[in-house]
Amino acid sequence: MEPTANTATAFGLAHLLAQSDAVGRTLLFILLAMSVASWALIALKGYALARRKRRSAAFLSDFWNAHSLDEVQHELDAHGARDPFSHLTAQALHAQAHHARHGGARLAEAGTASEYITRTIKKVLDEETMRLESGLTLLATVGATAPFVGLFGTVWGVHHALVAIGMSGAGTLDRVAGPVGEALIMTGIGLAVAIPAVVAYNAFTRSNRVLAARLDAFAFELHSFLTLGQAPGAAVHGEGRGESRAANVRALQQAAA
Repeated sequence: MEPTANTATAFGLAHLLAQSDAVGRTLLFILLAMSVASWALIALKGYALARRKRRSAAFLSDFWNAHSLDEVQHELDAHGARDPFSHLTAQALHAQAHHARHGGARLAEAGTASEYITRTIKKVLDEETMRLESGLTLLATVGATAPFVGLFGTVWGVHHALVAIGMSGAGTLDRVAGPVGEALIMTGIGLAVAIPAVVAYNAFTRSNRVLAARLDAFAFELHSFLTLGQAPGAAVHGEGRGESRAANVRALQQAAA
């Protein structure tokens, strides 16, 4: 029984690396590179997501507590546009001021101020969507291909193990099970690389979808502020808040004038 035990303990990842050829080692290197790239991207996008949420919440709080768009512009000049909401607001305010000064002198500014602001907002929304989706293709690719790379490594390892066993003439179960089981390590590595990438891809996709919906709703209200001087439905509120809302609308109208 002692030789069998020693033979069983000889199998493992180290033995697989020692016995594998150039193809097997290349596949293992590809899986390692996929894992490093996906985890680095997960860390970077996770940090960016947390920072974006914190900055967006701070800007929205300042925006809705501002008394006029001039005050919002002052905050943007002081702190800059560091999140999607502030970037959208800064570009929309710039578009309004630019059209007020130059009108529709060029094709880029053709149309009314409302149409020009709408095009600017749409452009910014597209830019933010592209920025949010950057890197997700890598996670999707790793999640979809890593199991197949690992499976290919397993098939390649089983093939070489069976060929070696056939040449040696020892086809007993203890001679077959070890090399075949060792080759299955590649499949396990492929799954270990793919699962975190798939989970992260789904999490980031949902977070981006929620942020895009919030940004789209904010863009609609921002457009109304810039073109009408008030938010949609501002005139149909209860009497308890009517005076404060009316004062805010008047301030916004004065700032936009």
